[in-house]
Amino acid sequence: MALISQDLTQAVHFLEKEELVAIPTETVYGLAGNIYSEKAIKAIFAMKKRPFFNPLIVHIHSKSQLADIVDSIPEKAQKLADAFWPGSLTMVLKKKSCVPDLITAGKDTVGVRIPDHQLTLELLRTINFPLAAPSANPFGSISPTTALHVAEYFHDSLPMVLDGGECKNGIESTIVGFEDGEVVIYRLGSISLETIESVIGKVTIKNKKDTAPDAPGMLSRHYAPTTTTYLKNDVASFIDDFPNQKIGLILFKDKIKHDKVVHQEILSPKGDIVEAASQLYAALHRLDKMNLDLIIAEKFPEYELGKSINDRLERATKK
Repeated sequence: MALISQDLTQAVHFLEKEELVAIPTETVYGLAGNIYSEKAIKAIFAMKKRPFFNPLIVHIHSKSQLADIVDSIPEKAQKLADAFWPGSLTMVLKKKSCVPDLITAGKDTVGVRIPDHQLTLELLRTINFPLAAPSANPFGSISPTTALHVAEYFHDSLPMVLDGGECKNGIESTIVGFEDGEVVIYRLGSISLETIESVIGKVTIKNKKDTAPDAPGMLSRHYAPTTTTYLKNDVASFIDDFPNQKIGLILFKDKIKHDKVVHQEILSPKGDIVEAASQLYAALHRLDKMNLDLIIAEKFPEYELGKSINDRLERATKK
């Protein structure tokens, strides 16, 4: 099992040796390596079994660092950075030539964010290079929100997981790009569409692309349990289609009475959509370990983070 520790000195040691360390953020745990080390970046792709056409996100500790890796910062990007950094917003900007093409899948843009997690910010301030850090899970599987999730995925292949506790937001960052001066959402995430629009005005969603994606999280199949999973508006009636099956449920706030159900995960008994988002992946991890025949997830209300939850569940489920 990978070493789980809060020892920053040890994490710095591994990263400076061009090895990988899993790091905590407010969204999910990331599998981190030095962006300027070809060895480290190739190791990220290899360990995750991630295709090279899927770009990585670069993590920095301050807005002042942005000028080191991007060519220009549009006015709207500056406004978004002022509103949401540190935080769960990734911005795709024109990169400087010092950012390796390996990270950006050959594109002339790079995704950047400042994570809102004190332990990882301290780590980023201690080292003299930014970190590339996609989610610390095998490609396509459920993202990790605890150090143990990461250690269970990678066992002895990863030297260390920097333990920052449970991720408070629980789903990935929202990713935005800038096309013809306008803001485009490439991935719905922990900052809702409505919240972004309250700062910047109307934005476009363009979050599905299986070929040469502009950002992570755009592939149609992603974030998936090994257990067959369905997303339904009417969960109760769908259960009846599967007699003699062991069924687990993911529900927003209310339990369903049904004798076929082995276990139910209620993401927010008080109906708080933010709490529900923060609990989504942890619930999927628990259900995926129960040797169920199938998981049925309830479709969430299509507002604020409900849209982000549905986006994740749609990519995780059987159509």
